[in-house]
Amino acid sequence: MASMTFEDFILFAREKGASDIHLTVGAPTVFRINGELTKYSVLKGEEDFTPVGVNRIIHAMLTADQEQIVNAGKDLDFSFELANGARQRVNVFHQSGRLAATIRLLNTSIPTTEELGLPFIVHELAMKKRGLILVTGPTGSGKSTTLAAMIRLINETQRCHIITIEDPIEYRYTNGKATIHQREVGADVPNFDIALRSALREDPDVILVGEMRDFETISLAITAAETGHLVFGTLHTTGAAETINRIIDVFPPHGQNQVRSQLANILEAVISQTLIPKVKNDGRVAALEVLTGTDAIHNLIRTDKTHQIESVMQQSAKQGMCILNDSIAKLYRDNKITRDNALAFCNNKEGLRKILTGGL
Repeated sequence: MASMTFEDFILFAREKGASDIHLTVGAPTVFRINGELTKYSVLKGEEDFTPVGVNRIIHAMLTADQEQIVNAGKDLDFSFELANGARQRVNVFHQSGRLAATIRLLNTSIPTTEELGLPFIVHELAMKKRGLILVTGPTGSGKSTTLAAMIRLINETQRCHIITIEDPIEYRYTNGKATIHQREVGADVPNFDIALRSALREDPDVILVGEMRDFETISLAITAAETGHLVFGTLHTTGAAETINRIIDVFPPHGQNQVRSQLANILEAVISQTLIPKVKNDGRVAALEVLTGTDAIHNLIRTDKTHQIESVMQQSAKQGMCILNDSIAKLYRDNKITRDNALAFCNNKEGLRKILTGGL
């Protein structure tokens, strides 16, 4: 790294379209580009960093206090900005007795819902005044970007107060018509629970919860939606019905009927997404499963019949609903993804094959 500064290294990764960097002392440095791992040495056309060089890169990101935490053998999560404002999310850890780090390169600008190719129902959902909207999917599926696009839309069109609670902050917003306060867990507030409790006393119209990861956070998010706020949240689930079941299962058995009733009253939508490589491998495109909070869906939730949700979704395209297989099939027919990737990323291969062959 003698001829390359730490900032140059990060900028090089961004130029190559990387979403993540994996640094490990004694192992090849790799970038994740369009979902696949590629060695830094191949991209750069030169030898990889030495173990000393990798150590230097990792320590270049750390403050003195953070170095003490890492040197004590503890894992560390944090974010940092380059001079040009580009933000990175970092996890530093030890493996096999050696130092390692994963760097997530966050987008420098917030895209619009149109730029992301999201269906118009997403635009309509962002205009809701109250209720619970969940964006779900595995890690790296674009949940944060979809939410940021929806918050951007609200910021551009609504005179309201938005509070985001994130770990860490991924996108920086500039106040438009809205007033926005962004709180970072660990820096501005100890945890999601405390931040949510405080948010309810801070006159919000919209609350974004970066991750609904436990009973307390989920319970408070539901309460916030019940009390007349528009609440956005994320979960690491795949599929609308699974998301609803996951929320219900977090609660003790004696409280599950009550939470079903609460969800039936407040749920506006579940957007479940995955990113699929494009045909020319020049990026990825989102396939979305969308469930909207119609009376029929609310009734299924209330009466513990979530196993029937998918069949209702298949018959409810006019209400903006779409199952994942139909979204993937459309991307394939529009020549945006290959058949192999369509089948690789779907959650029901046999069902997708029937759709692609017209039921034959």
